[in-house]
Amino acid sequence: MTLNFEQIISFWLILGLITFLTLLKIPAPYGKFSKNSWGPMISSRLGWFVMEIISPIALIYFFCLNAQKINEPVLIFLSLWTIHYINRSIIYPLRQNNPAKMPLLIAVLAFLFNIMNGFINGTYLGLSDIYDSNYLFEWNFIGGIILFLIGAIINIKSDNILLKLRTKTGEYKIPQGFMYKYVSFPNYLGEIIEWTAFAIMTWSLAGFSFMIWTMANLVPRAIAGHKWYIKKFQNYPKDRKAIFPFII
Repeated sequence: MTLNFEQIISFWLILGLITFLTLLKIPAPYGKFSKNSWGPMISSRLGWFVMEIISPIALIYFFCLNAQKINEPVLIFLSLWTIHYINRSIIYPLRQNNPAKMPLLIAVLAFLFNIMNGFINGTYLGLSDIYDSNYLFEWNFIGGIILFLIGAIINIKSDNILLKLRTKTGEYKIPQGFMYKYVSFPNYLGEIIEWTAFAIMTWSLAGFSFMIWTMANLVPRAIAGHKWYIKKFQNYPKDRKAIFPFII
């Protein structure tokens, strides 16, 4: 790794922390918090597709731009990332029932984030020489894979509950069952677990930066959404936390 590339990652981490503090004050205006005041609105399905599909494209492009060879661990990293984003960009939007519109600005910002995130992680994976066949047996690789799959299951199963709950009129209801017994946004928790696992399995500052950005985006949103649920529903479960069971 060159010093300049490490400086880019360090700057990216600092920007992630600034974003976290900002979103604690101003929730991103999509979904429950969608606002017309943020400029032109677009179809949520189109927004999700455009802003998410670029992530695996950017990751693979920057990896290929820098890689001298490809090996089994890196192939698994690229595959897990791509499968996650195929679900987020294509499968999930198509399954949404009466999705709310989102500001074009949000889709553009997410699009740019995913390019930058793909650049950092794709470049790192391409330049790194620590991954070989023996890496498949490292504790962090095995543990990271298991944790990633657990996070994916939590994320997808929680999304399934929400998708079935949403009515054609767009009316919100209290989600019940599975991890909703403990937190208001287990779908966000699952995604945080996935990218924490990615940081562990790659054992990299690049992966760690993605974990930080995921938390910077989803933790404030979960806290704001939890408050929204409590305000909207008088019978909302009082012992349910926002995103981390028994903690927050």
